[in-house]
Amino acid sequence: MREMDVFRAAVGDWASGGPGAPAGERARELAARLGVRTVVLLEGLSDLAAVDALAARRGRDLAAEGVCVVSMGGAMNVGRYAALLGPPGLGLRLTGLCDEREQPFYDRGLTRARASERDVFVCAADLEDELIRALGTERVEGIVETEGDLRPWRTFLHQPAQQGRPRHQQLRRFLGTKKGRKIRYGTLLVEALGDGQVPAPLDDLLANV
Repeated sequence: MREMDVFRAAVGDWASGGPGAPAGERARELAARLGVRTVVLLEGLSDLAAVDALAARRGRDLAAEGVCVVSMGGAMNVGRYAALLGPPGLGLRLTGLCDEREQPFYDRGLTRARASERDVFVCAADLEDELIRALGTERVEGIVETEGDLRPWRTFLHQPAQQGRPRHQQLRRFLGTKKGRKIRYGTLLVEALGDGQVPAPLDDLLANV
């Protein structure tokens, strides 16, 4: 396991156990040794997959640059992570990516941690929606077929709840219907983007770290 992954795991353990958890000392030691300067706070693993995929496309090694990308397991956890990693804790610079409906959690959490709110980039619905719109539904359906998910996709489209819904909403919902699918497609959709197609929130986030 790479040392940045060990740091990420220690941060997760620390956040789960509270400020006095033994993992806190481990996280502090690793942050200093690895030269961590910035933490990107993300809601979930599919966002992390997309950020990692775009960084790889652009030839960037975020870990070597002192940037750690963290999945918090939900936006409601941002206050705890910001307190541990920001000015009250390790004193690291914080940035992040979130959905519009989750922005208030980020605003409150980062304000309490005395961190800048201007470094959070907001997706209108969520990152999957941004990626689907950027690629277009026809291209995304082509990726679904290439990945061997055409049969479950067609079955999904016949569900009564999907009748009459716009195609991009159907695709967005489909990606969340099976465990691990959103994570896998987080990478695949980013890899399929053409020049100039990267959604602004994701593009701005990478430019900011």
